[in-house]
Amino acid sequence: MRTGISLYMGSGLATNIQIIDKAHAAGASFAFTSLQIPEETDIDQASETRRLLQLCREANLNLIADISPRTLAKLGYSSLSELKGTGIDYVRLDFGFSAAETVELSHDFHVVFNASTISKQDILAWRSAGADFTRFAACHNYYPKPLTGLSIERVANINRGLSELGFTTMAFIPGDKTLRGPLYEGLPTVEAHRGDTTDQLAIDALELLEAKTDVVMVGDPDLSTRAWQRLAELSRGYVSLRTKIEDTYAYVRQQIHHDRPDSSAYVIRSQESRGYAQLAQRSFTPHPYEKRSLGSISVGNIGYARYAGELEIARCNLPHEERVNIIGKIADDDLPFLPHINSGFGFKLV
Repeated sequence: MRTGISLYMGSGLATNIQIIDKAHAAGASFAFTSLQIPEETDIDQASETRRLLQLCREANLNLIADISPRTLAKLGYSSLSELKGTGIDYVRLDFGFSAAETVELSHDFHVVFNASTISKQDILAWRSAGADFTRFAACHNYYPKPLTGLSIERVANINRGLSELGFTTMAFIPGDKTLRGPLYEGLPTVEAHRGDTTDQLAIDALELLEAKTDVVMVGDPDLSTRAWQRLAELSRGYVSLRTKIEDTYAYVRQQIHHDRPDSSAYVIRSQESRGYAQLAQRSFTPHPYEKRSLGSISVGNIGYARYAGELEIARCNLPHEERVNIIGKIADDDLPFLPHINSGFGFKLV
């Protein structure tokens, strides 16, 4: 999963350096910053922006700059073309650019629009101007005011259509440590995500991934230590699941497993588990009967022939199956992750 952060001039350079360091350690690949927020007009945007650009380049963060024609003067530039050498990779445009100007700009930058306000007329105009939509991105807003955020269904519907055209889609989850003013009530795209913390934020990110969001960014300035840990896992394409596992099957722990691309509605199937079993030189004599409930971890025994050694996690309560050995269980606190580990996404048993 591609992940990102948000940087604000008003946070101060020292704080932003800390956030960039945390983001780099967590494997984030994007940073969003706005250069046209009224309450930050007293900031020396030219010098601070140049410093942020340098820091983002060093941390391998693609910087998305929210910009309009009138912000160029604040940055000390006379035209957008002068931004080419600064390290700004993505420019977010809300107004003030014709279709021809937008397409011309996309030759030098990825151009980013508010996903919720792109119209059919915009698409037609850009297409007529010769747009390559793989150079375009659609970023959903974050919503500081409670009860104004989108539903996950609306995000999915918008993303589906834009993804088919070639757009990269982006959205935000809130932070859970330092929240941004003036309301300090979180900056989510999806209203139902407001107020979420730690592990639930990771589930929120997975929901956005399922809704065809290509890049999931944190809208608020900072996360708790636990949430940063989860973001690092997501950036690397997996989540850790706390478990109790029989010592005989310890070889499945601390390994990255991936659910099969053709996900089952009933079980998570590890693509790698049979290979891990062969390396561990395990044989699989059938176990006595054990209940196969939600979160049960099982391994196919010799009754499953060539499928012996395949690890599964039950997504729901299942009938007894003599051909599998129950070897452990997912911790109750991590059961909410199970519906969201799908289609090749990874997990680690810890």
